[in-house]
Amino acid sequence: MLTVGLFARLEAKPGKEEDVVAFLKQGLQLANQETTTPLWFALRLGPTTFAVFDSFHDEAGRQAHLNGAIAKALMANAPTLLATAPTIERLEVLGAKVSK
Repeated sequence: MLTVGLFARLEAKPGKEEDVVAFLKQGLQLANQETTTPLWFALRLGPTTFAVFDSFHDEAGRQAHLNGAIAKALMANAPTLLATAPTIERLEVLGAKVSK
């Protein structure tokens, strides 16, 4: 069962919106390689606002993700792509329905 997650809010710099889209699409490729990240979504919340929601079976999986390639790439690219530092919230999953 998915028990913990992360919600990251990203605000693109003016003119960098499509670069953020491209970055998030590349992030999906990295997420697919993470064995401890069973659920990962890249979202567009508005013209310049984006988010990533992911969920994990346990705290060890969440920590592996936070120490992984996606987080490192986000922090390396944030000064170029984002108007402000990403807001990353830890959360507890109270219920989930995941179907194929």
